[in-house]
Amino acid sequence: MIDRNGIEHAIYPIDGLGLNNITSIDGYYVSNGSKSKGARDMTTLLVVESSLFPEGVSASRGVTATFVARWLKKHPETSVVRRDLASDPIRHIDLGLLSGAAKTPAERTPADQVAAEISDQLIEELFAADVIVIGAPMYNFSIPSALKSWIDAIAIAGRTFRYLPDGRPEGLVRGKTVYIIASRGGIYSEGPGTTVNFQDTYLRAVLGLLGLTEVHVIAAERQKMGPEQQAAGVALAERQIEALLG
Repeated sequence: MIDRNGIEHAIYPIDGLGLNNITSIDGYYVSNGSKSKGARDMTTLLVVESSLFPEGVSASRGVTATFVARWLKKHPETSVVRRDLASDPIRHIDLGLLSGAAKTPAERTPADQVAAEISDQLIEELFAADVIVIGAPMYNFSIPSALKSWIDAIAIAGRTFRYLPDGRPEGLVRGKTVYIIASRGGIYSEGPGTTVNFQDTYLRAVLGLLGLTEVHVIAAERQKMGPEQQAAGVALAERQIEALLG
């Protein structure tokens, strides 16, 4: 299926929801990390970009491009799905989206269905992906609001996580690897900057809520510390890619 944004989706309906790589447990949809029978064998790489700046200016976009190129060289059979949150922003979460997305199709009103459409698309992309790459520049110690909107649209109780009887959350998106491409103006991976790093630390926490626990951080730091330091920060990130991907 091709959606209105020109993104191709593989649909494997389960109980009325177009989700891939999942099983149903007590009405919840759980990724098992393996292809369903009849599904394509091709690896799917979901690339989520959030920098306001274009490639050539944005460090996170540049390093993400390097990562994807290196991945495709090693895994040429990969299908790449791109979601650019700057050029195609997702609206901030509101009551309509939240309440509609949490309901099953049978429970939804026509208004719920319209409000939940973007959440359904993003959750479908998430479940269908084998590997997720998130380009996340640091803005004011945290992540861009566009990326937060993406998170709010996919972190839906009963869809991508649920609460157990004892109150603990359980992630329902499993068996996937996540790479966070983080860019930062200064140094936040060590020293005093770690106390105000709410970028990859937050992303690790919220991805863990969804069941995504295999998370690697590739950081391009020093991006506002002058040309030499900037280049050194990107070079270190590229070496991290080489070490991870081989």
